[in-house]
Amino acid sequence: MSKAFTKEPETGDVYDDLPDRPVSPHNLVTPQGLEMIEAELARLHLEHTAAQEANDRALLVKTNRDLRYWTSRRATAQVMEPPKDAKEVHFGSTVTILREDGRRQTYRIVGEDEADPSAGTLSYVSPVAQALMGKQVGDVVEAGAAEAEIVQIS
Repeated sequence: MSKAFTKEPETGDVYDDLPDRPVSPHNLVTPQGLEMIEAELARLHLEHTAAQEANDRALLVKTNRDLRYWTSRRATAQVMEPPKDAKEVHFGSTVTILREDGRRQTYRIVGEDEADPSAGTLSYVSPVAQALMGKQVGDVVEAGAAEAEIVQIS
């Protein structure tokens, strides 16, 4: 078929089908996580206004999608205060583990949206965090492909 008879998408049409970001049914957050959600919403509202003023259809579609996601996350956020004791691992705990290869790693267990393992935070639904929950200093857990001992909880 000749290219003359095919309909090419007009600029921005490819963004019409931008899927919504998946929203999990659970949304525990730390107080800092709630602040992060609110800051993201404020930033997105400014970005949305700028996109409207610039008549940037692609950015509007993306920003609308992100606003739906973060508005939903704000509406369902359940703020969890830090644990009062450090006897066992809970949501909000900071845990130091000693891996079999001698590496010490410290993670804080936080909400899904605030997790960044490279910055030392793990989502409470992650496999490593799930393995740590309810454990105490001295317990050995599966942490990825190897075992690790919990050496400190704060």
